Amino acid sequence: MKDYMEMDAIGLSELVKKKEVKPIELVESAIDRSKQVNPLINAVIIEMFDEARSLAESYDLSSPFAGVPFLMKDLEFFAGAPYTGGSRLLKDFLCPTDSVLSSRLRRSGLIIIGKTNTCELGIQPITEPELYGPTRNPWNLSLTAGGSSGGSAAAVAAGIVPMAHASDGGGSIRIPASCCGIFGMKISRGRNPRNPDTFGLGVSHCVSKSVRDSAALLDATHGTGLGDPYIAPSPSQSFIKEVTTNPGRLRIGFLTTTFDGKPIDPDCRDAVVDAAKLCTDLGHHVEEASPAVNVEAFTKAFTVLWYQMVTLGIASLPALVGKEASVEHFERLTWEIGQAGAKYTGVETLTAMSYMQQLAGTMARFFTDYDLLLTPTLSKPPVKIGELVYKGDLEEYSRLANGWVPYTPLANATGIPAMNVPLYWNDDNLPIGVQFFAPYGDEATLFRLAGQLEEARPWAGRMPAFTKTP
Repeated sequence: MKDYMEMDAIGLSELVKKKEVKPIELVESAIDRSKQVNPLINAVIIEMFDEARSLAESYDLSSPFAGVPFLMKDLEFFAGAPYTGGSRLLKDFLCPTDSVLSSRLRRSGLIIIGKTNTCELGIQPITEPELYGPTRNPWNLSLTAGGSSGGSAAAVAAGIVPMAHASDGGGSIRIPASCCGIFGMKISRGRNPRNPDTFGLGVSHCVSKSVRDSAALLDATHGTGLGDPYIAPSPSQSFIKEVTTNPGRLRIGFLTTTFDGKPIDPDCRDAVVDAAKLCTDLGHHVEEASPAVNVEAFTKAFTVLWYQMVTLGIASLPALVGKEASVEHFERLTWEIGQAGAKYTGVETLTAMSYMQQLAGTMARFFTDYDLLLTPTLSKPPVKIGELVYKGDLEEYSRLANGWVPYTPLANATGIPAMNVPLYWNDDNLPIGVQFFAPYGDEATLFRLAGQLEEARPWAGRMPAFTKTP
């Protein structure tokens, strides 16, 4: 299809519903594009092309995304498809059933053409698993696409699909969206089904070319599943309507340092200043402000919970394949984090959880004075492939990784929604994302502002040139 890469998912579905194109034409366009660019970026690691062609022969025109090609991150169960989570342990495992989210994605009319690369168990801000190799940034192939949803973000940025599944436990939607110059909404805790959900840190949604695609997909998937531990407030209207609803005059606080006042890369600072000016020009009240985050206490608490999630993964995943967990099944970083997490006591876990609840209160109080908080998404531009690969010192690795992503985990710890918006490119033509946080359950305000920003400064037409080689 000639104009395939220029359109978002809603636009493609509208063509199907008007019978101007057939789903098989869209599927073949996605497959052709994947064959063209995936050898360069390594975003799609499991091809499901024949299955997609078969699904394209039968479709429901009443579904919101009828016939649109889609990619699943390799951290979600999808019946009949491989599931590896980037780990050698699961390299031969086939999903016996759908997750609740996957079943809703099927019902939305999306056609899954494959699964995307992720770091092992989704625990890093980069996508460089030993099992599949690194996913490269379409804007500069020597740089990371971010993680853990790096494969999905790179695939969208490179035009393979207009939208792809992504998940976020510490920034894994927003980090790669920033690196790859696309839109990424980390939704509220409990907005989409996710069971089990250890400590409430993780959510699953998507990365997308357009704001309206993200909103429409959330309309199709939101709502808790049976047994889910959290329930987000019901939306007052559809999320897709919010995209074209006037946000009014918002009170936006912004900061150009880390939460503890440390300086960041000038490109990331300039991106925030630029976004703040754009918001001011659009009529919003914008001023410097920051919530009172004790960074040392937050980092300690988040580390306890994050490490214990890895410990739980190492303990529980072997049951899927009937093997005992051992060091040869996992990357060194994963295994060492799992070992470290096993040493925390129950009191330390409860203390960390209690701190997160206190921090949620801190953010709620901040949002009595402001509607949104604007920060950089990252502290510096995308890092080089290999720069954050584990070299054997867990403390040093954590310092480097946390230093690059000091902002995003706040939303996961407190359950609030946050979005990466691609408004700024630096002098090297690299996207530098900015992040907006909103109160718990208030995706509506984020979608309203995002729609306004997208109209004021469209980004969908910007495409990487693939001119730089590894």
